[in-house]
Amino acid sequence: MAKLMSKSELIQKIAEQHPNNMTRKDVKGVIESLAEIGYKELKKTGAFFVPGFAKFVVIKKPATKERSGINPFTKEPTIFKAKPARKIIRARPVKAAKDAVS
Repeated sequence: MAKLMSKSELIQKIAEQHPNNMTRKDVKGVIESLAEIGYKELKKTGAFFVPGFAKFVVIKKPATKERSGINPFTKEPTIFKAKPARKIIRARPVKAAKDAVS
């Protein structure tokens, strides 16, 4: 599997694409403010849209009760633990991002 790009590598690549008017410090500030605004919007409205990239949506998962079932590997009966209610974040890529990958 390919190595993921780190935050500093991302900042460096963006700064290289705009050599005339943006420093690494400026790019870092923009990325951090984008993340901060995104967190606040997700908490307030439950959705955050980054144009040309993805839409982030909060999904509420209900609590589940403890239940019995069968382990598919060993075929033995087992008990699945209860899970509390929780919120998860899903990223839904926009069409342009999907087309860039295919």
